[in-house]
Amino acid sequence: MKKYILPLLAVSAMAVAACGDFLDVKSEGTPAIDNYFSNDQQAIDAVDALYGRMAQENYFGREIFWEQGAATDVVWGRTRGYPTLATLDYTGDESPLRDVFNQSYIQISRCNLVVDKLLAKKASTTLTEVESRSLGEAYFLRAFYHFYIAYRYGTKDQGVPFERYEDFADGYNYSIPKQQPSVVDNYKMIISDLTEAETLLPEFSEYGTADRGRAHKAAAVAYMAKVYAYWATWDSTQWDNVITCVNKLETSYGRDLASSIAKLFSSNLADFWNDEYCWSIPGAGGSNGGGSEFPGVILENKGWGIYNGWGQNKPSYDIFEEMNKDGAGNERVKQAILEYGQEFQFFGETRKFWSASDNEAGFAINKYMDAFKYDDPVAEGAVNADGNWPTTRCNFHLLRFADCLLLRAEAYLNTGKADKATIDINRVRTRSHLDELPGTATFADLYHERRCELAFEMSDHLYDLKRWAVSGEATIKALAIAELTAHPRVRHYTDRSDPESDFTVGPYEDYNTAKVWSDHKIVFPYPSEQIKKSAGALKQNANY
Repeated sequence: MKKYILPLLAVSAMAVAACGDFLDVKSEGTPAIDNYFSNDQQAIDAVDALYGRMAQENYFGREIFWEQGAATDVVWGRTRGYPTLATLDYTGDESPLRDVFNQSYIQISRCNLVVDKLLAKKASTTLTEVESRSLGEAYFLRAFYHFYIAYRYGTKDQGVPFERYEDFADGYNYSIPKQQPSVVDNYKMIISDLTEAETLLPEFSEYGTADRGRAHKAAAVAYMAKVYAYWATWDSTQWDNVITCVNKLETSYGRDLASSIAKLFSSNLADFWNDEYCWSIPGAGGSNGGGSEFPGVILENKGWGIYNGWGQNKPSYDIFEEMNKDGAGNERVKQAILEYGQEFQFFGETRKFWSASDNEAGFAINKYMDAFKYDDPVAEGAVNADGNWPTTRCNFHLLRFADCLLLRAEAYLNTGKADKATIDINRVRTRSHLDELPGTATFADLYHERRCELAFEMSDHLYDLKRWAVSGEATIKALAIAELTAHPRVRHYTDRSDPESDFTVGPYEDYNTAKVWSDHKIVFPYPSEQIKKSAGALKQNANY
């Protein structure tokens, strides 16, 4: 058997993104702006630079997921130098927080530039079809990066820095962006950009094969639904807008649940663009196929001597226990989690899962393992031969219709329509052959469904907990605070190399500091270097 073990090196300077030609590896060189936007290809090139960073380590490749250590669904397979992310004792200077913050503003600036230049051209001539689409993509991506800063740093009493270049009559003067009075002001501008994007973008079905993965109308509406749900933390009237957006996803854009949950995480390219797809980082596999490195980040460290996994996030006993409330060994838990002794395919072999590397958990994330099942996944093109960039052939979902459907269920519960919430939740459950709810849906049911259905995905379970803890109904508020103040549990085995070994359930030993919840922790503190550089223009979040 061939072995694909390579030393771990920093790869954050690479620009790999996703599976279309427009997302292949590209130079980070600075373009001559004055010469851009004179033809279609230059508009395409400018927009392509806006996509790439989504898949990098300091975004959805790895860094943004470290935040989930503060909930109880994952534990860190390898001790990190920023334990405060797992104990809610944030400084804002932890490298994952700082890197995501800085990269977001770099991307927002790039999006601003493209929007501004294309609007300027539009003022003097009619944009071509490609240029108009490119403007829609720039609006969408500006909203996208803005959103991930806004909800993680903004509150009703203080927004995040943001300005639109096109709002400056004499051109943007490259000053520090103004901090908005409230995150509600940020959300209004995000919705405005997504509305413009929906108008200008094509439907997904209008794209050719090479352009699949670009922004499209349904992606814009799906993110509107999520923005409105987060906005509802501060203004409950926004729940009606969530319902409207998800209705539109169904009736106007044909979004629905995929026929099986396995299809969502399939390494078969034919499964990628199913009805549930809203927005993702698609990876075509192979050395130039792009995609998120997350499937390799969570793979067993050194991949049992075969492939260079990094072993950096593992399921807790808590999420395993929660998922098994629907019946031991149900379809959804098996799709999501590998437990000791469970059979799986890896490089053509049927193996029983065990883990002898790094910190003990007793489980592995199974959602992204499909690409490793082939006799030689590298030769097959399902896995990158470069273990320093362990991407796979996977449609890595950032927002899928099940997430939107559960947001609508939450909206129904918050607007007194529990009967409709029951229908939406049961749709998600029956897709995975789980029993329907025994009665009318409750907030406790919603907590369970979002936690289990979206486990180990980039839907941000931690922020679900935070927003429920601040604004939630009493039942879900209590559940959220209970999880936010608890440490995760794991399985401790007598022999970690033996899949049949006995085990006990106990605390994860790497987390020792007590966790205390306070409502100000719904957001992170700004990096101290940004506070210093702003010379008073950027105000730190309250109580940090």
